[in-house]
Parts: sequence; structure tokens; C-alpha cells
Amino acid sequence: MLCSLLRPAWAQDYTIVIKGGHLIDPKNNINEVMDVAIQDDKIVLVAKNIDAKQARVIDAKGLYVTPGFIDIHSHNFHGTKEDHYLGDGLEALPPDGFTFRSGVTTVVDAGGAGWKTFSTFKEQTIDHSKTRVLSFLNIVGEGMRGGAYEQNMSDMDAKMTAMVVGQHKEEIVGIKVAHYSGPEWDPVDRAVAAGKIANVPVMVDFGGTTPPLSIQDLFMKHLRPGDIFTHTFAQLESRIAIVDGQGKLRPYVTEAQKRGIVFDVGHGGGSFRFSQAIPALKSGFIPNTISTDYHTGSMNGGMKDQSNVMSKFLNMGMSIQQVAAASTWIPAQVIHREDLGHLSAGAGADVAIFGIRKGKFGFVDSSGFKMDGDQKLECELTIRDGKVVYDLNGISSPYWDK
Repeated sequence: MLCSLLRPAWAQDYTIVIKGGHLIDPKNNINEVMDVAIQDDKIVLVAKNIDAKQARVIDAKGLYVTPGFIDIHSHNFHGTKEDHYLGDGLEALPPDGFTFRSGVTTVVDAGGAGWKTFSTFKEQTIDHSKTRVLSFLNIVGEGMRGGAYEQNMSDMDAKMTAMVVGQHKEEIVGIKVAHYSGPEWDPVDRAVAAGKIANVPVMVDFGGTTPPLSIQDLFMKHLRPGDIFTHTFAQLESRIAIVDGQGKLRPYVTEAQKRGIVFDVGHGGGSFRFSQAIPALKSGFIPNTISTDYHTGSMNGGMKDQSNVMSKFLNMGMSIQQVAAASTWIPAQVIHREDLGHLSAGAGADVAIFGIRKGKFGFVDSSGFKMDGDQKLECELTIRDGKVVYDLNGISSPYWDK
């Protein structure tokens, strides 16, 4: 036993070795061709020319290798109850059928469950998914049940919400406030109060009243550094857009980002417009995190999946390194899960391998408007906890006749 413990790294036996891929690991400032060795469920070595020995070899030449993607705005509290919207209802999605094929290994359900319903969500989805499922707990006790339930301020209890967060620190990473259509600030303020008690960030799906409340006040007076403004590039009558009618980014948006407000994409079925995103990026503003707002109303529309949303930002001018960071290490930091989003030795073996296809592609926003692009991410293989869970072209598989 002692001899095996003292064997040098180059002489170890590995479960999987990923060979020859272009590694992008933002935490460790790696942006070059490197091999990655996995032993069981852990990353054990990142280096040039690792001796694979008896390991399962994955040939990643010509492909990119990154930590598994983290989608911090998804809806996975799937159930069979009618009129429950995204909280134990039919419009949320069971994660495993939709994550791995786009390189996602971790999702954060954005408010489907509240403190009254989280135990059901945990039993039905979190405990039975191969995807790592985390949660922003809704400030509404009933969760994202839709309609009048989400307007009920008497069900927005900061103390009870914070208490349930404290009971489930491994799964709950923040608080969510969404879909409130009144002129009051109370839902946001109660969510922030719960966030202060539990020491977790708040994600805000903001707007819903006419005239709209001030997003400048939201950023500067109500949210804390580290809190998250999702649906950054939405253009709705009930919310002030970050880009004004003349195509100019409002200056306080940049100030808010410098202050520490996190700007999340949250594409969804109705919350992403090229008329917002393209002028914003041209002005030098880029989102902190890229996410999908995955549900039945977005997956077959312009959103499609994480890799498609990432491809939009690649074609709008973000570099592949920026896009990868906004889908791995940055969201890991935002949700205070620094154990995720990187490929350091000792980290969990969650890996995405993808190519960038060149050609003529069309991308559609949530209002049906199109943008042409010449590059598109395509997930080749996903590893979760050291196991290959998706392999598009069999790059991890032996040939049948050998």
C-alpha cells in the first residue's frame, strides 16, 4: 500500500485520460492544449502528455475541454399537478434529459420551490437526478406556482425562508423573487432580508407593474453586491430595459456591475432580445453569467439549450474564454460553490468537451427575431462525477471490431 501511495503522478493508474484537447479552465488561468486525468470521480492531474497506461482514453484533439457547465437559471421542479406552473407542475423539466447533451453538469432551479414545498422538490428531483441539482428558494412559500400564489405577500416570509435554507445548505444556494406584478418593493426587500439572514445571494426576476419601478433604485438601493439580476437582456413594457430607446446602455448599469450586481442572461421564452444584447455588448458590457431559464416554453423556442445560448454570445463578440468563464467558474463563485466550475486536482470530475462548428447558422431571440452567425458550439461529450454520461460521436468508445 505504501509503495502505491508513493508512486509519482506519471506512474499512476487512471480511470479516464482526456488527451490533446484545448483546455479552458478560467480559475486556473489555463488556455492551452493539455491532458486531463481522472481517477474514479476526481480530477487527479492536468498536464502535458499524460501517460494513459490502462486508462480509458478520450481523444479530444481539435476540441475544447472545460469544466462542466453550470446553468444557474433553470426550472426543474417537474411534477404532474395541473395549475402548478414551475413548482411541481408540467412546465418544468426533469433535468437529466436536457442537461448532459449540452455540456451542463449542474443546474440551479430558480425559485420553483418555496420553504413549504422544498422537501417535495428534494424528494422528487434532487435526490434522483444524475445532474447536480441546486436551488434558489422562492421567497413565496408555495414556490413558483403561478397566478395569485405568486402575488401573495402574506406568503413571503423571510424568517421561514432563511430557516429552510439553513437546513439544506448543500442544495439551496440562494433566494429567488419573481413574477410579482405590484408597485411595492416588499417582495424584493423580503428576499434580501432572507438572504442576509442565511448569508446567500438573491436572484431577482424583476418587473411587472405599469409604470415600471426603477431598475436604478433596484441596483443601488435594494440589492446587495453579489445579488443577481436575471433576464438582463429582456425588453418588456413592464420593466425598464438596460438599453434605452436610442440604443444606448444606461450608464448606471455599468456602475451597478462595478458595484457587484451580477447580471445573468436567463434567456427563457420571453426574456432575451438581440436589440438589447447586441448594443450592450458593443458598448463593452458583458453579462457575468450565461443561463437558459430552461422550461417547456423556452426549450423549443429561440433558447434551445445552454450551448445554443453560449453560441449566441460567441457570435455577438465574446471570446470562447469569456463564454466558458460565464458558464463555469463565474457562476460557481456567484452561488458560493467554489468546489465547482474548475478542473483543479482534487476537484470533482465534471467535464464538458465540445467543438466549434464553422458555417452559416441562424439564432433566434425570444421575440422571434433572427441573427446570423458563423460559429456554433456543439457538445461532443459530457462527464459527470467521473462517468461518461453523454457521447455524441462515440469518442470515448472502442470500435466494435477491435
